[in-house]
Amino acid sequence: MVAELIPIALMCFAAQGQTPKPTFEVASIKPATALGPLGMRADRKGGPGTNDPGIYTCGNCPVSWVVSEAYDLQPFEYAGPDWLQNVRFDFAAKIPAGTAKDAFHSMLQNLLADRFKLVVHREKKVMPVYELTLAKSGPKFRESVPKDAPEDDGPPGKLQRDKDGFPILTAGTTMAVVPGHARIRSDNQTMAWLVRMLAGQLQSPVIDATGLESKYDFVVSWSFEENNAPAASGADGAPVAAVLDPYRPALIGALQSQLGLKLEQKKGQAEVLVIDHMEKVPTGN
Repeated sequence: MVAELIPIALMCFAAQGQTPKPTFEVASIKPATALGPLGMRADRKGGPGTNDPGIYTCGNCPVSWVVSEAYDLQPFEYAGPDWLQNVRFDFAAKIPAGTAKDAFHSMLQNLLADRFKLVVHREKKVMPVYELTLAKSGPKFRESVPKDAPEDDGPPGKLQRDKDGFPILTAGTTMAVVPGHARIRSDNQTMAWLVRMLAGQLQSPVIDATGLESKYDFVVSWSFEENNAPAASGADGAPVAAVLDPYRPALIGALQSQLGLKLEQKKGQAEVLVIDHMEKVPTGN
């Protein structure tokens, strides 16, 4: 009798030691509903840190966007099949109350593994990197001071331009590119935030060597030849098309003249996420 109870007890202890995978309360993935001109617009909303932390939706969303968000990566930080950029779905999920951003990322990873059979590994890759330092002039931006929260301008509409042709960024929009002109703007942000924004635009890792540790108000605007521009977009982490010269040197020059920050390209190593396997069609809801 005692001998029969031992395996059962061991199984109970083993079960108690297992940590359940973070999952959404409910999640669905459906064929995409086309949005915008030529059906290329995507509409991503919600999640921890937003005004709607209990819901995550991404309508007409390329799979690459969800992979980027699940692993908190820029497009150049992972390698996978080309179809990730083109195959689109409508993602919707209900998030448990109080979920932190790290747990939310794990939920997205587990959803991709469950529904798309995603398998990945990480490896080091040699690639160009940029080092961000202070120019001789020193920083031309100031530390943030307390201010009233900006008013909610409602859902984003058509981007307006100022008299110089640069996009006017309303509350909640921190990056925009329109033909020939681009702008990054945000208040009360760290250098880590700016570095991530720059990495997305340069499509290369950016290393912060400024030594600045406070929070700052940033605005930088640059113009470029339209035939070498990436596709028009709003940012807040949304992946953009590959950046081509002279867009890149225009941004680098604007950083130095407007913010007193210098970017120098070097050769280095960066960790990338390699997608070993991913089904093109997800399993049913």
